[in-house]
Amino acid sequence: MTLVNLVRGSVRRPWRSAAEASALLIAAVVAFPLYWMVLSAVKPAGEIESTRPRPWTGSPTLDSFRRVFGQQEFGRYFLNSLVVAGCVVVASALIAFLAATAVTRFRFRFRTTLLIMFLVAQMVPVEALAIPLFFLMRDLGQLNTLGALILPHIAFSLPFAIWMLRGFVKAVPEALEEAAHLDGASRARFLWQILFPLVLPGLVATSVFSFISAWNDFLFAKSFIISDTSQSTLPMALLVFYKPDEPDWGGVMAASTVMTIPVLVFFVVVQRRLVSGLGGSLKD
Repeated sequence: MTLVNLVRGSVRRPWRSAAEASALLIAAVVAFPLYWMVLSAVKPAGEIESTRPRPWTGSPTLDSFRRVFGQQEFGRYFLNSLVVAGCVVVASALIAFLAATAVTRFRFRFRTTLLIMFLVAQMVPVEALAIPLFFLMRDLGQLNTLGALILPHIAFSLPFAIWMLRGFVKAVPEALEEAAHLDGASRARFLWQILFPLVLPGLVATSVFSFISAWNDFLFAKSFIISDTSQSTLPMALLVFYKPDEPDWGGVMAASTVMTIPVLVFFVVVQRRLVSGLGGSLKD
């Protein structure tokens, strides 16, 4: 029996080594743009504009970061992005949780039609709705405010979040809810003290996508923030360093690096729940 196991292990080992090598290669390809972004942020201006770029630098400098943090409105842009992304994550998570519970636990007319509409809403390109949303925000008096960025992102993140959370809510047996009612728990108590912790991994997974979408948004920020630059977000700060006649590529890369740090921190914080959430959704 031991000899058979050894033979099987020796046969599987080359395939496992090939899979690990392929994974490392894919990871290197994915990580290379990030490496080049950080490298360009610490390169001197002469090396960035050189006709013979090198994947290293012998004289790193923080001048690009000094120019970024030296911008008068950069801190405000950063705070605006945090406000927008935070509001989108919290609001979309709560609304999606309640909506997913409703379409899973309750039977009502047009329930299937509503779910199909959620799928159809995901198929519509964001660019096709930019102009209608502009007029809608104008009629609501939200232009040049952070609300013009928060409301559309909540609307666009809800269909995906509802569909994903629907599987998590459906995986919770109804017998658990019946047992809670027999013990005297109200529907609201079961919802927030029992069901909510059970679907929390799914909420984390959907929140990651909502956060990235709101954090990296440029289209809505450019379209809805017209004259009041104090309401701009971090993607708009890149335009300060990008000039058609003489772009500051070091400043662009340094600002992009600063923009990437909160996303990485968010991923590290929710990493375990994110993996379990995605695993649960795939299993469902």
